[in-house]
Amino acid sequence: MFPDDFLLGAATAAYQVEGAVTEDGREPSIWDTFSHTPGAVRDGHTGDVACDHYHRYLEDVELMASIGLRAYRFSVAWPRLADLSFYDRLVDALLAKGIAPVVTLYHWDLPQRLQDRGGWTARETSELFAEYATAVYRRLGDRVHTWTTLNEPWVSAFVGYGSGRHAPGIADPAAAFTAAHNLLRAHGLAVAALRAAGARSVSITLNLTPIHGDPEPATLVDGLANRLFLDPVLKGRYPQDVLRHMSRFVDPAPFEADLPVIAQPIDVLGVNYYTTTEVAAEQGAPGHPEYPGTEGIRFLPPRGPVTEMGWGVVPSGLTELLLRLARDYPGTPLMITENGAAYDDKPDASGAYVDTDRVDFLAAHLRAARDAMDRGVDLRGYFVWSLLDNFEWAHGYHKRFGLVHVDYATQRRTPKLSASWYRDFIATGRLRPNDGTYRE
Repeated sequence: MFPDDFLLGAATAAYQVEGAVTEDGREPSIWDTFSHTPGAVRDGHTGDVACDHYHRYLEDVELMASIGLRAYRFSVAWPRLADLSFYDRLVDALLAKGIAPVVTLYHWDLPQRLQDRGGWTARETSELFAEYATAVYRRLGDRVHTWTTLNEPWVSAFVGYGSGRHAPGIADPAAAFTAAHNLLRAHGLAVAALRAAGARSVSITLNLTPIHGDPEPATLVDGLANRLFLDPVLKGRYPQDVLRHMSRFVDPAPFEADLPVIAQPIDVLGVNYYTTTEVAAEQGAPGHPEYPGTEGIRFLPPRGPVTEMGWGVVPSGLTELLLRLARDYPGTPLMITENGAAYDDKPDASGAYVDTDRVDFLAAHLRAARDAMDRGVDLRGYFVWSLLDNFEWAHGYHKRFGLVHVDYATQRRTPKLSASWYRDFIATGRLRPNDGTYRE
């Protein structure tokens, strides 16, 4: 059983679902530019229409209500700052159905005009983000309780500026470390701005992964993936080993002056968990461009079952991660803000999507979360990624994570088996004995 006040919801992100990219004063984002760049996104897919959530939000809120969601985590598009009316309508529709809106202020869609001035490598972007946060709060703060500053700054920095696999498509280790710091500074400035405006609950969401393997490589990769973000936010310092490593690419000395800004107290830490990371020392291994300076480290393929993304299914890694956070960063409540799986969903003869793999994945991870709670972790809720099949970044429309199938040609929504399973779980707070069949 899960507690009655355990928050159960689902999540999406603006560019992945909204569409309507030129309507109501919306300006171009880095993802508009990137997705229209030949070769950047699989098959030339873009988010121009996506799930047309901008026009179909009432239908989607009805779907949420039919599943019994207690909360909906969505992001506000910074490029829509000129007209936030859509989010007024969305929040009101959610509240009318008894669904709590959980707002993320930044889920990777930086206005292109700011990228033209340096993007997250420019210090001024942090200040502008705090101004944006204040403007959104003034519009929605009377109805929204929980605010998240950033979603997965590691991805923004190291996939956007390190490997260039995501927008803005830059491959420069120095830019990646600079962007990581400016994102953290933006978070701290936004927390202070939200507090000053009256926000009651403020958070940040980090994608975190347990690192397994040979001790020295595992420590380095853990520093780049996890501690680079956790320690400044929750301890007010950069780890010394990470600073030494960072100094290969940038001078980190000026970064330390910003630590009091970054370490503004938060009310909850959002945790996005998908899988573990396995590494080994191997002379001559090229390392990984999204972990700068990891030459001599091999990133190992997963063992056991994998999702359509090729990610290993490791529910025990979630328990491990939650226990580690509770031990190393005590006193910070936790929320699983994303957990889910992509599978190659196909309809059966009746047209139903019987996604038993996804049901097993979700159940196994909820069991893992409950295990951590039984061992003392202060975990407040769980959000499935995602409510809808959607534009999956550089993969285009080829990877489906949704509880609800979307036919992109017709925009028809069809709830999958996982949606009805999640509805039953939310209604009872109980996992059935046969749910979650993964064995590691």
